[in-house]
Formats: sequence, structure tokens, C-alpha cells
Amino acid sequence: MEQDPERACLRSFELHESESSLYVLGTNSDRTLWRLLKIDRSEPSELVIDECSTVYTESEHPDLLKGLDDEHRSTGGVKFVTKFYGIIGFIKFLGPYYMLIITEQKKIGEIFGHPVYQVTRTSMVELANSKTRSTFQNFKDENRYRKILNALDLRKDFFFSYSYHIMRSLQKNLADPQDGWTLYETIFVWNEYLTRRIRNCLRNTLWTVALVHGFFKQDKFSISGKDIMFTLIARRSRHYAGTRYLKRGVNEKGRVANDVETEQIVYEAVPGPTEVSSVVQNRGSIPLFWSQETSKLNLKPDIILHEMQNNYEATELHFENLRARYGNPIIILNLIKTRERRESILRREFDKAIKIINKSLSEENHLRFLHWDLHQNSQGKPTNVLDVLLKVAFRALNLTEFFYCQVAPNSETSAQCPTLLNGLDQYLCDDNNSDDTECTEIVGDVSQEDISGSSDSSGNATTEDKFENSGLPPPKPPKFQKGVLRTNCIDCLDRTNVAQYAHGLAALGHQLHALGFIESPELGLEAPLAHHLMHFYEMMGDTLAVQYSGSAAHNKVFSAKRGHLKLFIQSQEFFRTLQRHYSNTCIDANKQAAINLFLGYFQPQQEKPALWELESSAGKHNNNLFDGHPSTLKRVKSDGTILHESNASISGSGRCHNEQLSASQPDVQNGFQFPTSESDSLHENDISSACGSGVAHLRYTPTASDVLHVPRAKVEYCHDSGDSNFLDLEWLSTSGNSSDERSIATSTPDANLSNENVISGITPDIMVRMWPKNMKTILLKCSIRSYLGILCSGLITVIPFGTKIAITGIQYVASFPGWALTRI
Repeated sequence: MEQDPERACLRSFELHESESSLYVLGTNSDRTLWRLLKIDRSEPSELVIDECSTVYTESEHPDLLKGLDDEHRSTGGVKFVTKFYGIIGFIKFLGPYYMLIITEQKKIGEIFGHPVYQVTRTSMVELANSKTRSTFQNFKDENRYRKILNALDLRKDFFFSYSYHIMRSLQKNLADPQDGWTLYETIFVWNEYLTRRIRNCLRNTLWTVALVHGFFKQDKFSISGKDIMFTLIARRSRHYAGTRYLKRGVNEKGRVANDVETEQIVYEAVPGPTEVSSVVQNRGSIPLFWSQETSKLNLKPDIILHEMQNNYEATELHFENLRARYGNPIIILNLIKTRERRESILRREFDKAIKIINKSLSEENHLRFLHWDLHQNSQGKPTNVLDVLLKVAFRALNLTEFFYCQVAPNSETSAQCPTLLNGLDQYLCDDNNSDDTECTEIVGDVSQEDISGSSDSSGNATTEDKFENSGLPPPKPPKFQKGVLRTNCIDCLDRTNVAQYAHGLAALGHQLHALGFIESPELGLEAPLAHHLMHFYEMMGDTLAVQYSGSAAHNKVFSAKRGHLKLFIQSQEFFRTLQRHYSNTCIDANKQAAINLFLGYFQPQQEKPALWELESSAGKHNNNLFDGHPSTLKRVKSDGTILHESNASISGSGRCHNEQLSASQPDVQNGFQFPTSESDSLHENDISSACGSGVAHLRYTPTASDVLHVPRAKVEYCHDSGDSNFLDLEWLSTSGNSSDERSIATSTPDANLSNENVISGITPDIMVRMWPKNMKTILLKCSIRSYLGILCSGLITVIPFGTKIAITGIQYVASFPGWALTRI
């Protein structure tokens, strides 16, 4: 059959066996061609594979089987074993090789007509036959390894596509098309190790599928009378992969734990020519050498920093890896706690590492960062953090932009493997300018066939020709994402997912605007699309959390946004905390061992210690066996001391009331309670506006018995230039996103109007339902223009003038001049 075998995509397979061989017959989607693969069983400890070069037709398929059966008639012939849908790979423990295959799959979506499937059932086929099996020893250990590998459930959250490169982002697939061999070497293909031997032997990838681990969800929604296809993909890195307490921080190669790339793709759900857009963001563990030891009695184990005798080289290498993947700028959104004893150590060390790394980089390559305590700012009314995170997302998008292009019409449907989209030949970036320049230059020598593998009958049709022939206007210039927003908290699960939702919402508005479906690029939090998107990100967060920590994510912010009762939220959070703790202490070790086997981090050998004989099957965080870390490390527990003594405050170089914080301090959460209210933390992040130049001119001076004395360390959280180098923290501290600010500017009462004009028909913005007994409200004059501070229980809340407040049912308005709350 005259057809290029490398261009034929095999999608369905049959497994037949004889005494001496296994035969795999593969066919394409319409069963018009067949290929044959032979696997030798006489030496099962060696992988001997032979691919027949002949391509058979459907009519030749029965004759092929009959010929194989006649060949092995003396030993019982050839028997059908099973039908399957792709080879996951080959693995060897102490005895024979095993072939892992997909026996059931489920279609979960498609991208531009390319189906995406989820693995729903797998099988492990032993290459040894009844005669050769008896030659192997250590059956007990062999079976134990098989049982360990089965702890990694491939039926959960593993997906693949025969024809679309799902392991790569849309922008990479279109702007830098690749095929075959190199695709398996990307960091998101989890069976790279298992397929390495068959790929090296056959020099092709016809028989295997590239598995991606993470999350995939797709759905249609309508806007402006048009159907939009929305796809959310999360790809988990296979490097330094593992479970929560067994994989933390960074290894010496710059790989971090829980490294996940999230991509959202948007395009109109119609056949033929269309426009497409995507945006990518990243999450990953704090790139320092740190760990936590699992404890059955402690829900929050101490954080341990490891001194590696270097100048943050691994941290710098991690960001170099990110820059190679995404370009500049790299924007770091660090959400860990500043007032919590354990997390504040990582906060300070991470800030120090970033600043040291930036000193060695050119200005255009500087790491952009924002340290922002999401937990602290979500006290009282958790949904308030979304306003701030949305503003951060808008600013990040202004720096990184997003991917958009108009796709040329595809005039042909090939019987071979479907190809990638057409239409970017004139906008391709070369390797030298893709990171730092606008990719709009024409590459004149790249033909359409070079890009997509298909063209018109003459092979010379250009993108413009196709649009002109179809009667469509010329393609719009594409946009390219340059750089990425990298978000982290401690686990990179719960708080991180909230921030990623905010970034996804900001990006969705820009994507829909670029596609011409909405007039403004800004979607508000109350928009119907925002609620749909929140459901997507909540499902993704739960899925990623189960993979890494054993329980669904803590969705306090999402639940509060939906109006769930506080008691319901608290009970749900408590249950998930217990579920996570049980998984971390009782299940994760076996799961980590399975991951190490599957990814090839541990390879069993005769006369060598077994996996279960090691101190930790996960490779203790710094075990040479898995990560190449030195075995001797200086460890510093989070008892208030830090790895490197520094005079810097927790916020970098910030001071509160001109007093510098010491490195050793008590847990500021102990004995420090905030007023109970729905929204008393709406502007808690605005404390930065009041700190800096001190507090002066008290309108009311309380007696000693009226004031709750707070230790100095309890008011250490101050924003200053040390907390961000890419946005203005005073601007960030104002509530709402940019569109909200415009509405506030037009609706907020003028400061010079009388109280009667101010309060007429206005409901309060801040409702304080319960005010602590025996507490006085202290009004503070601040150096920041148009702001007023309220000091209560040691907490300074900065509010804009004109904000309406209700305290125990009595309405007030913060007015200027006068620096006072005026009773309404």
C-alpha cells in the first residue's frame, strides 16, 4: 500500500499471542490500513521488538492473521488476547518485562476536531510465557513491585490525544510546531521513561500514546448569541513529582514540587475558519530547599530549611527553566502567610533569594514579584481577596499578554493523522526572538506544508490565498504571550487556586474581547461567565489537590462567594483537613513509591536494596537516589530562627512605626483576634498605607484600660517597596478592579458635600455586625491623602473617605475634613 507509514495515525490495536511471540496489530481510525509489531517472548528479561515495514489493507488483515496462525501451528497457533487503544510503555522489575496498555478510554473533549481521551482502564501484560516464567526467582518481591505500581491509578486524571499535541500549549503548537520524537521529552509526558525503550528501538511513536497527568475539562457557553468553546487544561510536570510532604521545594536541577501548567483555550464553536486564543499560567512549590516531616500527631508539621552551601543557585536555575519555557517576564505571586511563625521563615528567605538573583540579572530579565498574605486579607469576608487578585491579574496580563491568532480555513480532510492548525506561517518566531520581541515578522521560507503537513493540491497556497479564496477578510495580526505569572502558597493548592481563578477571569475578558464577543476586556466578579469559570477552576483545584495532598481543595473563598453558610464552610474545611492528614500519614508513602517506579526514579536491581528497604521510598527530600541532593544538610526548624541571620523584616525591608522587626518572634496568631464581621478585612491589605510614616493626631485618646496592648511583633505586616517591584501597593490596596474603581469614582460621595447630601438613600459599604465589648473606636489621621484609619483590637484598617460604615446598627460615613466618623 503506497502510503507514508509515519503519517498514519494508529488508534486501535489488537493483541495476539503465541508461545514465542506477542503480535500487535494497529489500525487507523477508519480501519483502512494495518501495521504489525512483533515482541519476542523467548528472552522476556530483554526487550526485543520488531516492526514490520509492510502496510496492510483492511482486506489483507484476515490473511495476515491466518499466516501468523499457520506459522505457529506446531506450538498451538496464535490466540486473540484483547483489543486496546495504545501502549503506555514497558517496565521491568526483577524478572520479565511487562507491557502496559490502555484497554478502555473515554472521550472527554476535542480541540479543533482533534479528540482528547481519558484513560479509564489499563492492563499489564507479562512478556514471559509459561516456560520462561519458571526461570525467574524472587516471585515474592516481583509481586510486591507490581502491587506498588498499581497504587498509581492510571484511570484518574491521565489523558491523551492521538492527533493533537496535548502536552504542549496552543501557542507552542502553532508558533513552534514539532512532531514525533521530541514531544515525549517534554516535562509533561508522564510515560516518557516507560516508552523510552520502544522509541529507541523503533525510532518512531506510532504505537505509543503520550500520557499527560493533571486536569482537562471542556464545555460550551453562549455569549452574544454565539457558542464559545472553553477548555481548561492543567499539566503536571513529571520532574520532582510526588506527594505533599514527600516532595517539597526545589531540587538541585531547579525542578520544583507540584509544578503545574494551566492553560485556558477559547474559540468559537463552529466548523471552518475561526479565531483562537489561549493563556498560560504556572504554579509550583517555593524554589528553596525545604521540607516538612509527616507527623500523625501534628496537623501542621514544622517547616525545615536546608542549607545547601550555595547562593540560591537551584532557585536561580528554576527561574531560568521558567524563562526558557515561557520567556520574559517571570512574575511571582507569593501568597504565603506573613504573620504565621512557620510560613514567615519561607517568606523572608524567598524574598531574599529573589533580590539576590535580581542583582545578577539585567533589568529586563528581573524577576517581578508580589508578596501578599492571602490568608490574612481574607479574614472576615473571604471574597474581598478576589478584588485585589483581579487587579494583580490585570497588571500581570499587561506585562505578559496572551496568545491570539486567526486560523486559516482548512480545505482538505486527510485520511492520515489530523494536522495542526494552519495560518501562522507568516508570523512564526525564530528561537532568537521569541522570548523578548514581538513575533510579527514574516518568515518567507516556511511553507504551509512545512507548518501543518497539508496544503492545497499545488502545495503553494499561502494563508492570504486561502482567506481570499474563501471570501474572508485578511487575517488579523496575532498576539503572543511573553512570560508567565507564577503563583505559589505553601502547598500551591488552595490559595493558589483562588489566585489562578482571578487570573483566568481577567484573561477570559481579554480573550473574548480579542475574539470580538464583548466590547470591554474586563469581566466583573458578578458576571454570569465569572460564575461558570469559578466552577471550572474549583473542579481543577479539587483534582490537583487530590493528586498532591489526598483531599479536595479548601474552597473557602469560592464557597463564600456562592453565599454558603459559614458553619457549612467550616465543617467542610475541617473534614477535608482530616482527610488530607490521613492521606499524608497513611497513603502517600505508597503513592510516592508508585510514582518513583512509574517515572523511573527508582529502578529495581538484583542484589540491590529493595524500594521498601530504603529509609523512605519517596527518597527523603534530599536522597541521592532520586534527586541527587547531598546527604548532609544543615536543617533549621521553624522555631523562630532562620537559616541566614538578617536584619530585614518579614516584608523585606519594611518597618512599622519605625520599629524594625526581629527575626525571632512569637506566633502572632496566638491571642490576636480580629473583630467578627462580614467585611472587616475588606481593606486589611491597606495597612500599608497607614504604616510607613506612623500614626498621629488621635481624635480620641483612650485610657489605659480601654486599649488592648499588642506586642510589637503583632503589627509587623506592612507593605512597602520590598513586597513588590512590578505594581504600586497603594494602588493595589484600594478595593475593586480597574472598572470598579471607575464606578467608585463616579458614585462615591464628594468629600465636600454635606452629610445630608452624602447619606440620602445610601446603604453602608462596610457592615460591622458585632463590635467587641469594652472597645473604643479610635480614629487616626494618616499621611496618605483621602484615607482614614480605624484601630481596633490592635488591627489598623485603612478605609477611603466617603466609605459608608455601619457599627452595631448605627450608620456613619468617613468624611473629610474632620478625620472622624460622622453619624448618619
